[in-house]
Amino acid sequence: MKKIFFLFLLISSFCFSQEIALLKYSGGGDWYANPTSLPNLIKYANQTINTNIKPKPATVEPGSPDIFGYPYVHMTGHGNVVFSDAEIVNLRNYLLSGGFLHADDNYGMDQYIRREIKRIFPNNDLVEIPANHPIFQKPNVFANGLPKIHEHDNKRPQAFGIFIENRLVLLYTFECDLGDGWEDQEVHNDPKDVREKALKMGVNILNYIFKN
Repeated sequence: MKKIFFLFLLISSFCFSQEIALLKYSGGGDWYANPTSLPNLIKYANQTINTNIKPKPATVEPGSPDIFGYPYVHMTGHGNVVFSDAEIVNLRNYLLSGGFLHADDNYGMDQYIRREIKRIFPNNDLVEIPANHPIFQKPNVFANGLPKIHEHDNKRPQAFGIFIENRLVLLYTFECDLGDGWEDQEVHNDPKDVREKALKMGVNILNYIFKN
């Protein structure tokens, strides 16, 4: 029933306007980091791939029934992430019903988000997404997979995912910091080409969600 409800909301969003959300989680991590990132991504997507996403993203908690109204939920931060048992169940139901969660490590989230993802899907492993996956091919081609936006520990950027029946339901971007690249230019003083690369990858994520 939840899946039917979610599909109804998704179909309705194409008729009117779509809305995406930022996840407000517990545990002490700064879920509110990068306040300009999603608005900038929304603006770029609306201009380049003809989406009709509301300019201001919503904020949703992992245990809220409202989460089923958003085809894409983004989370970021630098520290601890803790989901309650009820939130774990709600997130699992959301993702199995057609929802999509994108966790973007803003540096310092890795050990915590991996632990919580394992709680959501104890029988599924995070797997690295290959560069030939559609999320890296349309509408912008990233031949080497996830681009590098910010340097942290001199590691290569990696995109990990949880796949359910061959559908990518959860994306975890590591050693990349896409959200920093989406922010206003003066926040991190990233060059235009770096910000453009980050925004193009963000558009690929949204394009994948809305077309799969």
